[in-house]
Amino acid sequence: MTNWTENEIPDLTGRTVMITGAGRGLGLITARALARAGARVVLGVRDLEQGRRAVAGLPGRFDVRPLDVADLGSVRAFAAAWSGELDVLINNAGVMDVPAARTADGFDRQTATNYFGPFVLTNLLLGHVTDRVVHVTSQLHRQGRLDLADLDWRTRPYNGMAAYRASKLAVVLHSLELQRRLDAQGSAVRSVLASPGIARTGLAAHSRSDIVNRVPFLTNSPERGALSLLYAATRDVPGNAYVGPGGLGGLRGDPTLGRAGKNGLDEELAGRLWDVTAELVAPRSPGAAADGGVYICSYGTPRRAGPDRRPATPPA
Repeated sequence: MTNWTENEIPDLTGRTVMITGAGRGLGLITARALARAGARVVLGVRDLEQGRRAVAGLPGRFDVRPLDVADLGSVRAFAAAWSGELDVLINNAGVMDVPAARTADGFDRQTATNYFGPFVLTNLLLGHVTDRVVHVTSQLHRQGRLDLADLDWRTRPYNGMAAYRASKLAVVLHSLELQRRLDAQGSAVRSVLASPGIARTGLAAHSRSDIVNRVPFLTNSPERGALSLLYAATRDVPGNAYVGPGGLGGLRGDPTLGRAGKNGLDEELAGRLWDVTAELVAPRSPGAAADGGVYICSYGTPRRAGPDRRPATPPA
């Protein structure tokens, strides 16, 4: 497929789409396009007033709600308040190469934003989803390496770019294992991956070098990068499809169906990652709202890890 544009999005009247991190950047561009196509678009944003200003006066139906995916309390509150069907969930919110910091839950901020929060949100909303979940990843997942004994960067020296690459590999593996579990249940819901390539957005500007925005000839405009998200959210693609730019190295170009990196296709690693993640994000404080074991028990049988599995270290 070449030269696919948002003008080819089908009529989405009557459908509901929820997008995280939709107050700006790729999320906002995606929200605008889906609303123009007739969808009711729910924006999950950290700054409620900024989110409302971003869509004020735009054509379409928007519902702006507070959500900080790095804060599992915020994630659980958002999911608990949800009612009715949700056709498409787009996990778009993310940060890149940020300095070391811990969230309110005690997690590494980058890992929590890019992976832990979306993992919890997806599992808690999955019972409402009728069509698909779109996970926004990065070509840099191909260079990612995971340490299942230290997903949260507690014992290793923190490296911002290494943490980013690892979190995006975790997203790819999450999609793989989620699709396996959906298939095991005979569910028609799909788990789909979308990479915008290297898009010139505020996400890249978070990186200390900001090198992405200094080489425009190798990158996608934000509007072109968002096409991968729109294609993944609206076209008839198979479960665990990988949609990304078709140009050299998957860095820029129009959306096409590709293939995740080798590490992102490791079924055994995906199953072990799911189990370790479920242990890490389980509510632990007295009085915390329980998630009903949804991560382990719902949507397919859990994959039992082999004897070489290393136990997760819970947050302090």
